[in-house]
Amino acid sequence: MPVAPPRPKDLALNALRAFEAAARLGGFAAAAAELGVSPGAVTAHVKALEDRLGAALFRRGARGVELTALGARVLPAFTGAFDALGAAQHLLRAEAAPRAVHVATLPAFAQLWLSPRLPALRAAMPEVTISITAMEAPPNLKRAPYDLGLFPGDQGQVVAEDALFPVCAPALAGRLTRPEDLFSLPCLIDLAWAGDWTLWAEAAMPGAGFAPRGPAFSLYALAVEEAANGGGVLMAHGTLVAGHLARGTLVAPLAQKVALPQPLRLWSARPLRPGSPVERVARALSG
Repeated sequence: MPVAPPRPKDLALNALRAFEAAARLGGFAAAAAELGVSPGAVTAHVKALEDRLGAALFRRGARGVELTALGARVLPAFTGAFDALGAAQHLLRAEAAPRAVHVATLPAFAQLWLSPRLPALRAAMPEVTISITAMEAPPNLKRAPYDLGLFPGDQGQVVAEDALFPVCAPALAGRLTRPEDLFSLPCLIDLAWAGDWTLWAEAAMPGAGFAPRGPAFSLYALAVEEAANGGGVLMAHGTLVAGHLARGTLVAPLAQKVALPQPLRLWSARPLRPGSPVERVARALSG
């Protein structure tokens, strides 16, 4: 009589993902952000995995978590496995939809830098579908379903250098002839780059103790529009207001500019095949 014992259950894939991400990134909150779940979900997945194994993978403490010796030993194997799975998924998507290109970037760059370039891209390659996802932090392109990342940073090909300088509507420019005039003008504050004003002021008027006063915006594009509407002075990223400056809806009354240490860069987690839609889009954006 044949014997068919029940097959032992595999370890839960989501729990293994949670462990690997938390171990690689150094905490449950960072893992949750990368995986798109709550920190509580990561905690629950890791606890369930530890209970199933009967062994601890992390030591919990007041300052967070750290890997046990067991966790440290197995982490490289799981990182390699999930990287390989991510590469296989990218290959499957590319083979299934070879003319689709997906770009991830910051919201401000999606709206003010990338969007104006889409008409030319569509005209140059009408057979290619280009999708844009705006997010606040660069994704892990080895795992995430994006072909290209476009973010200020240290990795990838430099697409554009950037600098900070004040801009305003032409009607307001007569009141801004020297940096000290900013003490009496409304300053528009972008919450994502709240330190931009301080960075520029320390270079343009050192020791003045300048602190911007004015409305705050959670979207940079909104702050740009309010500046163009005459609502105040904006500390601008040159790459993002170039269109407004060219049209004359914004002007830069002051000469002082502060170069940003991290230029806008474009990168991919995989080598780009020459002539492929992804390579053509990357080349067009880098040109």
